[in-house]
Amino acid sequence: MRILIATDAWHPQVNGVVRTLTSLARNVEKLGATIEFLSPEGFRSVRVPTYPGLRLALPSPRQIAKRIEEAKPDAIHIATEGTIGIMTRAWCLRHGKPFTTSYTTRFPEYISARWPIPQSWIYAALRRFHGAAAVTMVATPSLTAELTERGFRNLGMWTRGVDTALFSPDKVIELDLPRPIFVSVGRIAVEKNLEAFLSLKLPGTKMVIGTGPQEAELRQRFPDAKFMGLLENGKLSGHLAAADVFVFPSLTDTFGVVQLEALASGVPVAAFPVTGPKDVIANNPIGALNEDLRTACFEALKMSRHACRDYALAHSWEHSARQFVGNVRRIVPTPSDQSQFHSGVTATANGTFVR
Repeated sequence: MRILIATDAWHPQVNGVVRTLTSLARNVEKLGATIEFLSPEGFRSVRVPTYPGLRLALPSPRQIAKRIEEAKPDAIHIATEGTIGIMTRAWCLRHGKPFTTSYTTRFPEYISARWPIPQSWIYAALRRFHGAAAVTMVATPSLTAELTERGFRNLGMWTRGVDTALFSPDKVIELDLPRPIFVSVGRIAVEKNLEAFLSLKLPGTKMVIGTGPQEAELRQRFPDAKFMGLLENGKLSGHLAAADVFVFPSLTDTFGVVQLEALASGVPVAAFPVTGPKDVIANNPIGALNEDLRTACFEALKMSRHACRDYALAHSWEHSARQFVGNVRRIVPTPSDQSQFHSGVTATANGTFVR
């Protein structure tokens, strides 16, 4: 089964969506599937306002059609709601081809944190976008319940996994910093709520790994914190394993893959009791959830690193891939339909499609 995933988030971006899709592609082959990405690579792009370093692809309908035709997919999955996702959705609707989507980013909260746009307007647009999908995949039961209340339909489960070989207590490095070390990893942006972590009165060291548009401001406001910049793979896993508590202050993430990466490194989590942490941590003795983040940090310090590692070992990317493929198989056409799916479709100069 050939699956084409349309995504606006791609390398060199470093975030949960990109890491999830990359890990997914490595694991679906064991399930008899292959994945090709319709990504921003090769398209003209522009900078995203208020977000230096992030660019938005500007493909034409003809370019999207050409990529889809060349991929000859058995199924199409739309991972993001950006320009590539919107145009791929339009192509599928125009040709009557079923597709799946995934809800991975809280755009209403992200956008309203930057501009005075009512969240209800953005949720309405997202309901329309995902409403045409055969299945909209979400990562947690609590997010499923929340989206159901907001009027989303045809929701399916697609949990996340962790690379327990890359993220491991064995990867620990020596850090010449006062203990305990409280670390947060992720994009340094207003929607990640890092100020809630950095403003806490905690002993030892606060360490931040990542980059983003709010980095310069937070460096200036919190000079005692250690900003490590962007670390990847071995360096990231080594720094995570060296920490005593992983602090996840976000109120907007739909899951937070980095929580599993911290747990795989043997590091307990401190977070607010919101979607994402509630599903990952729940009542397991691997982290502390509290409306008072400082209290959660101290509670997490007491927790077993072995318990964190054992929990992570049960959350593989292979299991995540199996859920994804199961959802996609629901839209794979029959052999007779496939011949129609792969039939010649070309785009005219004005962007309309003809056979």
